[in-house]
Amino acid sequence: MTIRTAIKVDLNKPAFEQPHIHNRWHPEIPFAAKVAPGEVVNVECVDWTGGQIGNNNSADDIRDVDLNRVHYLSGPLEIEGAKPGDALLVEILEIQPFKEQNWGFTGVFHSKNGGGFLADKMPKAAKAIWDFEGIYAKSRHIPGVRFPGIIHPGLMGCAPSKELLAKWTERESGLCHSHGSMDVAKLPTADGAHPGAPALEGDDELAKRIRKEGARTVPPREHGGNVDIKNLSRGSRTWLPVYLDGAKFSIGDLHFSQGDGEISFCGAIEMSGIITLKFGIIPGGVEALSLRQPMYLPGPVQPQFSPGRMLTFQGISVDADTGEQKFLDVHLAYKQTCLNAVKYLQRYGYSDYQIYLLLSAAPVEGHIAAIVDIPNACTTLGLPLDMFEFDVAPVGANMNDSLSGEVKVTKMITQDCPISDF
Repeated sequence: MTIRTAIKVDLNKPAFEQPHIHNRWHPEIPFAAKVAPGEVVNVECVDWTGGQIGNNNSADDIRDVDLNRVHYLSGPLEIEGAKPGDALLVEILEIQPFKEQNWGFTGVFHSKNGGGFLADKMPKAAKAIWDFEGIYAKSRHIPGVRFPGIIHPGLMGCAPSKELLAKWTERESGLCHSHGSMDVAKLPTADGAHPGAPALEGDDELAKRIRKEGARTVPPREHGGNVDIKNLSRGSRTWLPVYLDGAKFSIGDLHFSQGDGEISFCGAIEMSGIITLKFGIIPGGVEALSLRQPMYLPGPVQPQFSPGRMLTFQGISVDADTGEQKFLDVHLAYKQTCLNAVKYLQRYGYSDYQIYLLLSAAPVEGHIAAIVDIPNACTTLGLPLDMFEFDVAPVGANMNDSLSGEVKVTKMITQDCPISDF
């Protein structure tokens, strides 16, 4: 069977000059292609920055990235017969990087330009380039590790109705107003907006309206969006609410691998590539399935790390530096969990930035362990020991370890990743 390519991209052309790519959510973005239910199609995607990051040994491009001109999505696809109130079933059959671009990147954004989960501890920009060796990823910037990726899209969803788009703008504007800050949500802006075909085919009025009103693609919302769920890999199924005739489905932000939380913000192994999809329609599925938000069924393909080989770090909602107690604060607890892992791995010669990048990109397992045991929330992070090319297990991990005498650790890593400051 020959699989049709529904959307093609050009890696040698700026993303904002391509008609079947867009970086805002809006109900009036025209269809890029039509797909029949049950048809298997390929969709090509640029990386989420639209090619702003290069395969080099400098983090200047991460430092200077234009975050208004990101999250380029391929689409929207018209799914024949889809109606508002239906559920769109999306099956991911395959994802691969382009053969001519068999690499990806992970970044830490500078605190003055995006930041990240640990920006108060690591405010500079940093970068790691990863080379793909079949199912494995390996980086010259984070030596001593090699792991299989769990390849997936970070972002997909159906376009909102006019009413839902207005609701998003109203509630996110209210959040900014109540916090007295524009840093808690990214509101619509024409700066960097790419509305797709209208911008390139002379429909200036429509292009202007989409740029002005279009919702940013940064957050997940009730339609799906930027969920960054690493287990939505090959073989997974997703049920999405449909708000418009034809569904207007878009997808992008492909990841070769990612840790739970994608903590450095640009934290997956970001890549361009080809995703193979099949769609189904469940008439009236929103009501029939009580589909208030998307549902997912992970695929059968993921890296096999034994539970007994996951070194797990704990964190609670107490700031270890200041001693400040917070009430059931999961955000603070997971931050402490990650910092505990950073501190541990520094013993082997890794820099804090290298570990930050690694925890974002590798298939680590993050979990909420306790959410009701007042006053502390408790979270965990599982680190696959077998992704390291040397032993990082603590003394006592093996039954034959001697627990007497001095604990000795050999620093195995002597080089850092690219780091850039203003």
